[in-house]
Amino acid sequence: MQTAVTILIDGLTYASWLFIVALGLTLVFGVLKILNIAHGSFYALGAYAAASFVGWAAALKWAPAFSIVAMMLAAVVVAVVVAPLTERALLRFFYGRDEVLLVLVTYALFLIMEDVTKLVWGANPYYVSEPYALFGNVSFGRQTWVGYDFALVALAVVIGVAVWWVLNRTRVGKVTLAVIHSAEVASSMGVDVSKVYMGAFSVGIFLAALGGAFTAPMISVQPGVSVGVIIVSFAVVIIGGLGSIQGAAIGALIVGLARSFAVHVAPVAELFSIYVVMAVVLMFRPEGLFQRTQARRI
Repeated sequence: MQTAVTILIDGLTYASWLFIVALGLTLVFGVLKILNIAHGSFYALGAYAAASFVGWAAALKWAPAFSIVAMMLAAVVVAVVVAPLTERALLRFFYGRDEVLLVLVTYALFLIMEDVTKLVWGANPYYVSEPYALFGNVSFGRQTWVGYDFALVALAVVIGVAVWWVLNRTRVGKVTLAVIHSAEVASSMGVDVSKVYMGAFSVGIFLAALGGAFTAPMISVQPGVSVGVIIVSFAVVIIGGLGSIQGAAIGALIVGLARSFAVHVAPVAELFSIYVVMAVVLMFRPEGLFQRTQARRI
């Protein structure tokens, strides 16, 4: 029983930050129809920026609680700075082109950003310890977990509900859905499609950076951290169905629980377990669990 609880909680913790990152990936695909290989680099930028911002807050002797604000601010800064440079200066010239070309462009961007992070932050690892102790410890039976893990799960729920509400209950969301269904028709009705693309891409980058920022206290932030993230994120959206918010949530939960089960039962199969689950899902649902009949709907 204790092992089952441990697997469940560890799986939920892993799924929480993975859902935030995968949600940004599936949002960008749903609106812009871009498989963004560089999404993992935005995650890494968020993690590095959070490490820097939290370090500055500590150097200024701010209260430890401000480290959470610093991490949130780091994600916002990454989105505000990087999104216009990436979308306006690069991606907009490739809209409507072959999807394979877009994959190659974002892969080139991924390679460039890997070197940029090394130039800015160096090759040494960064550690963000202050936020991890803010929420104390939580005990279940003989096992104790860090309260920060549960706060991360709560954050994922809030982010997921917020994105769903904006897309389905606000005017901005209705306009975005119109662009998703048909950018040409939406443009003929007076919608500024370029602005919708810019907004969706900015939110996607913000979610990737937010996932990186709030994962930073749990990991060692170092070069190469983006590679594993983008691979697992793609596994999530492939399992759930590209462009689906519900699919991103269920896919992250499946991947998180599968990984947690493997870690506690057969550690050598940690990564292998994720791809086994993905292969099984694709055998029966080649387009993912929540792929819709309508094209490119979120």
